[in-house]
Amino acid sequence: MILCITHSQDFYNIDLFFDYLQSKNIAFFRLNSDDLSHQMKINLTDNSFIITDEAGNKINSKDIKAVWHRKSWNIAIPEDLDENYAAVFLNEYESLRFNLFTALEHLPWINPLQAERKIESNKILQLTLAKKNNLIIPETLFSNDEEAVKEFFHQFCQGKAIAKLHGTISKSMNGQEMISTLLFDEDNLEQLSDIAVCPMIFQPYIEKEYELRIVYLNGEFFTGKINNKVHTDWRISQTEFFWEPYELPKNIEENLSLMMQEMGLVFGAIDMIKSTNGNYYFLEVNPQGEWGMLQKELDFPIAQRIADYLINRIHTNEQ
Repeated sequence: MILCITHSQDFYNIDLFFDYLQSKNIAFFRLNSDDLSHQMKINLTDNSFIITDEAGNKINSKDIKAVWHRKSWNIAIPEDLDENYAAVFLNEYESLRFNLFTALEHLPWINPLQAERKIESNKILQLTLAKKNNLIIPETLFSNDEEAVKEFFHQFCQGKAIAKLHGTISKSMNGQEMISTLLFDEDNLEQLSDIAVCPMIFQPYIEKEYELRIVYLNGEFFTGKINNKVHTDWRISQTEFFWEPYELPKNIEENLSLMMQEMGLVFGAIDMIKSTNGNYYFLEVNPQGEWGMLQKELDFPIAQRIADYLINRIHTNEQ
């Protein structure tokens, strides 16, 4: 039994994964992270748990042999819940969810839970480890200090910079996280006066030749090149763009592999920019990042490789 932790609006990626498991006669269970609350019956003891979902499907943790942590969403709050209890509701169900997940940590995961949480929640650590492993990174400041941001802008940005949130602000219906990346210059520096109430990450604007979305899976790379040169972030582009398969230079693959190994990640969606000066800039890695567009547009067998990795780990553990 492979447990897949996802969310209620997930499709395509997850369907490809399940179809492949069915073709291999491998049992699976879908656990929607946003529904893991009053909508399910959950019983956890010191060594096991049993979950029964709304449809009556039941899973015992003793049957689970591997876990794909596809994506976790925030737990949905009942519409009729007294707002005075909302914080308690979320806190207790999020605690229960974390306890359930950690009860399975001894199994093969994509990705190991603690490593994923550490890397996903710390973009500055990501940049530190990328630089340590010989990848080029932009100068970066994570700040709530208006004067420090202005000083950073004048020292490193040559008249043009970007600002972005550390986390995400919304998710599309297919589960894709939408990140707001803002371009600013000398003329709108004064708009930073409210930065104290919303700290942001600041970097010089990189003149790009193209962007890359790189899926890393246990040493294997699936890379798509994006023809978007207009927008600071292809994920929020409203114009047409298309994907092309791309072969990374071997030294970049080697450095990314070393970085991912040091992060303790089996899987990650990596964003890089090939700049007009010829450099490859590492921007970030999302341990739960999107890749369905690469499989759909470029026929990369990513879902199948994820399943194969978990199946092979199960067989290794059983020997």
